[in-house]
Parts: sequence; structure tokens; C-alpha cells
Amino acid sequence: MISDYRCYYCFTRVFERLLSRDDSISPEVKNSFTGDMIKLYAENWGKHNTPVFARKLYALLRNYTGDRDPYKLEKKKYNDIALGLLPEMKSLVENSRDPFNTALRLSIAGNIVDFAVSDNFNLHATIDRVLKAPFAIDHSELLKSTLGKARSVLYLGDNTGEIVFDKLFIETIAHSNLVYAVRGAPVINDATIEDAEYVGMNEVARVVSNGFDAPSTVLSESSEEFRKLFNEADLIISKGQGNLEGLIHENDRRIFFLLMVKCNVVAEFLKVEKNSFVAFSESGFTDKPVT
Repeated sequence: MISDYRCYYCFTRVFERLLSRDDSISPEVKNSFTGDMIKLYAENWGKHNTPVFARKLYALLRNYTGDRDPYKLEKKKYNDIALGLLPEMKSLVENSRDPFNTALRLSIAGNIVDFAVSDNFNLHATIDRVLKAPFAIDHSELLKSTLGKARSVLYLGDNTGEIVFDKLFIETIAHSNLVYAVRGAPVINDATIEDAEYVGMNEVARVVSNGFDAPSTVLSESSEEFRKLFNEADLIISKGQGNLEGLIHENDRRIFFLLMVKCNVVAEFLKVEKNSFVAFSESGFTDKPVT
């Protein structure tokens, strides 16, 4: 979707943080990795959407370090933090005048837990803000009505920690035929089958892998099982910026994108302010699609 010069600097900052925090990687290896990363930029920049390029960078780092899951500790940490908040969040939903809207907002608040953008975020402050702030794009009522008519729902998960809030939203939806999809293997702090099972997602939905380890949903690279589920779903709920970047040009009116806008590139693309919250589908625009 997006290949903007600012994405280059964002990637560079993320990998600099990863290398700096790991004393087990020698300076020589860090220098060598950086040289190969620069070559990868030169050879691939602009040829792939942002999540696919991110996958290539993380595969390169894995080749150097042998660490297939560098955010493993952070993933568990934020799953545990979110699970600790769950009783309070359930109470907010149960005592709300509009449980659907409150649970939806909380699921979007969880999208702040994104190490691809930053490792410095305040989940509690984001929860407080999302419960009060107007959405920059708000098709939540259309989502609610569409859910009532959909025979099948495919829910595309994003990050660890965030998936706990997704679980609460799915409990609130209480749809009888909902499938929750996660990444095919670890990448950044995105959720995998292991993470979904850890937070009990299988208690409220059928959990599947999309079969690919990009921090997104890339249909051309996904498993046959996942593509079948995608093609046959009446409604698709897509969480986060990564899934947006992978799917927005599908121009698929079944998809509802739920996310916090965490960078200027995506903010400009959607024509909203950075740090705003959006819930939208192209079917919700009366004039023309956002793309």
C-alpha cells in the first residue's frame, strides 16, 4: 500500500533499538547486519508494500541472530498486562449504555501496543482517551448492523496485548460463526496461535493462522485455508495498521478497518489526524471510497 520515505527512517529506528538492547550480538555482527540492511533497502525499496518489506528485514535479522522471536518477552508481558485489566474492562462494558460501542472502543485502544511503531506507549492513557474521543471516521453503527446480518465473520488479529481486548469485543458481539486469524509465525509483536491460546481466544472463537509471517494480511502469500475463509466470509473485521496496509487496495466492501492511527504516513493517507481512532469500511462512504 504505502512506500513513503518516512517508512525507511521508521524501520531504521526500530532495528537500531533492537540491536542496541541485545548485548549478546557482537558489534561486528551489528555492523554486518546494518550493511546488509542497507543493501536490502537499495534492492527492494518501493517494490513491496510496507509489511512485506518489514518481513524481509526481520528475516534478515533472524539469519544473523538465530532468534525467531525477539519480542517474546514483551509479547507475554503485554498479554499479561491486558489480562490483568480484563475484569475492569468487562465491568466497563457490562455497565455501559452501549456495550457494543464500549467494547469496540476498547478493542481499538489495544492497538496502541505496537512495537513496529514505538516501544514507548501508555495503554491506560489510551483506554481513557478512546472512551471519550470521537472517532475520526466512524462507521461503527454500520458495523453493528452488518454483524447482525452476517452469517460468517472473519476477524483479523494484530498485536499481542491487543488480542485480549479483541477477545472482549468478540464476547460482546457473541456471533455464532466467527473465526479469529493470527500470523503464521512470530514477527515483531504480532499475535500467533500460541499467543491466542495463551489469552483464551479459543474460548470465544475458532482460531486459525493466516499461514504467512508478514506483520499484515497478504492474501497472495496466505494459506489456502485462510484464503478460503477470507473469500467466503460475509464480514471481515481488520485490526491495526499492518492489516490496513495489506488490504486497503483490495477495495473490498466487506472489510471494516479498526485501528489507532499511529504515524503521519497513514494519517495522511486516511486524511485524519495522527493518534486518532477510526472504524471504517468503504461501504460506509456515501461519496467515494477513501482510496
